[in-house]
Amino acid sequence: MKIVSVVGARPQFVKLAPIAKAATAASVDHVIVHTGQHYDPMLSDVFFDDLGIGTPDVHLGVGSGSHGVQTGAMLGALDAVFDEHRPDWVLVYGDTNSTVAAALSAVKMHLPVAHLEAGLRSFNRRMPEEHNRVLTDHAADLLLAPTQVAMEHLAAEGLANRSVLVGDVMTDVLYEVRDAVSGRRSQPVEELALEPGSFYVSTIHRAENTDDPTRLAGIIGALSALDKPVVLLAHPRLVAKAAAHGLDLSQGSLIAHAPMAYPDLIAAAVSSAGVVTDSGGLQKEAFLLRVPCTTVRTETEWVETVELGWNLLADTPAEIAAAVTRPIPHQTDAMPYGDGHAAERVIAALAEHSVGAAATA
Repeated sequence: MKIVSVVGARPQFVKLAPIAKAATAASVDHVIVHTGQHYDPMLSDVFFDDLGIGTPDVHLGVGSGSHGVQTGAMLGALDAVFDEHRPDWVLVYGDTNSTVAAALSAVKMHLPVAHLEAGLRSFNRRMPEEHNRVLTDHAADLLLAPTQVAMEHLAAEGLANRSVLVGDVMTDVLYEVRDAVSGRRSQPVEELALEPGSFYVSTIHRAENTDDPTRLAGIIGALSALDKPVVLLAHPRLVAKAAAHGLDLSQGSLIAHAPMAYPDLIAAAVSSAGVVTDSGGLQKEAFLLRVPCTTVRTETEWVETVELGWNLLADTPAEIAAAVTRPIPHQTDAMPYGDGHAAERVIAALAEHSVGAAATA
């Protein structure tokens, strides 16, 4: 069996790591394509080294651009890649422009497509990620769902007959990295002389939070007024937008810091008093680490984190302040995101469905 994985952004690299490991263990021919959607080394290439993935087989180097320009550039480049490799499966990850571009290119070439992390829904059509995940689910031949809630969403859209519950591969890699960094002093603790539990970790990058100067100023103001230092891991988008809006990312409690390699991010989160983010991946990682999370959005795809009390949605500066400083949630043994063996189930599902998919392609 031959699989081509298409990735392009930090959350996808994290998901790729356990898939690459499981593919190797199963002697699967696995070709990795990096679109170059995230071109900052700390958000891109370094993740391959830190997560033990190895160098991508193909690097398209697409870089930044508007959604249409970026997606179109990927489409144009991926046709040749898929034509060269003719895989049994094109495996796409999550909800980025790389995801939908790879799915569209593959289906036009009659190649079977599997969508990892299928069935997630925010029900917010203002988010480009929501369009990407819905379009990809309806185009794909096999939908690899991380949770029972995701399976229910797929069934509601008439996609139950091509959906498989495999669990969440981010749980696989998170548990492995958590154990590897156990007892290790995190980067902020070392660099900034911060004590464990005495600081927050934050990431803000989504367009709805960064593009409007008034909204971004409110978020920055709320973070800068918190009761502990806030290590703000400044995504290139945030840096650019803050500069354009004339906003200072190092004011009050805020300490702007470059993005971290994934093991350092996990070590920092474990050492922190809480996480403040608009990232889908970091919400879930905080839950798995049992670190309180505040999500600066009006909705989340990871509803289980909210239902179990470890994640609060906050929209206004006042809501952010109240959520971050809330009491520690009640402990839970719930495991809505699987047992850490999702990647093995993904490879097994691809093997099981490959003959049928090839026949219908």
